[in-house]
Amino acid sequence: MHPFHPTPLVSRAAVALAAVTGVALADQSAATEAPAGWRTLFNGSDLAGWDGDPRLWSVRDGVIHGETTPEQSTDGNTFLIAEDLLLRDFELELAFRCGSENNSGIQYRSEHVTETTRGKPRNPWVVKGYQHEIRNSDTLPDVAGFIYDERGKRRRICLVGEQAEWTAEGKRVTGQLIDAAGFKELFRVDDWNDVRIVAEGNRLRHYLNGSLILDFIDDDAHVRREGILALQLHAGVPMWVEYRDIRIRELSDAE
Repeated sequence: MHPFHPTPLVSRAAVALAAVTGVALADQSAATEAPAGWRTLFNGSDLAGWDGDPRLWSVRDGVIHGETTPEQSTDGNTFLIAEDLLLRDFELELAFRCGSENNSGIQYRSEHVTETTRGKPRNPWVVKGYQHEIRNSDTLPDVAGFIYDERGKRRRICLVGEQAEWTAEGKRVTGQLIDAAGFKELFRVDDWNDVRIVAEGNRLRHYLNGSLILDFIDDDAHVRREGILALQLHAGVPMWVEYRDIRIRELSDAE
């Protein structure tokens, strides 16, 4: 497994300096160019290839910015959905940062909910399935990285630090990957953090800033083998979240 080194974004100061000195800056797309075998999912300039509430999602300073306010809120959790992308076995890398007021999440192998037993969902961008939790906290267990069952019954499926499996008999923890002190040292509060998600068959692994923080085997009847990718804005207290350097590669059966 290789470490994740996100490409730095071109700053406003650098742009200004280039204008004064006449130094040409590379095109913005170069900042999001992926290595061989990888696909870049965000071009750094607009939300092409993504679908979400245009009141709440935008691009600011070259990153995806999601925000709710008292004036611009959401009726239920809402998502920015990657278009024309079906995830099966894959490796995903991105960086995030967010405020501490609320939480966000990365949905994968998930489903776009367009109908419910009560009719239409509360907004057009509702998603259910595996969620990699996103939070701005370094204190276990309410931190970034655990698996949440969005709109499902299993809730917090696997916590950060756990090596675990879920079978017909329920969940069983088989090992510990990181403790509270280790996570506090690993996580960067109020700063960018790097996420890596590896999904192979029924095995799901989450990495944070290069360290494995969760290793989960899903042998439950509700295991998800494929689905969409989406980014969450949580209902309730106003919040903001940002994402950048989003790229993915498919894993073959041979890997």
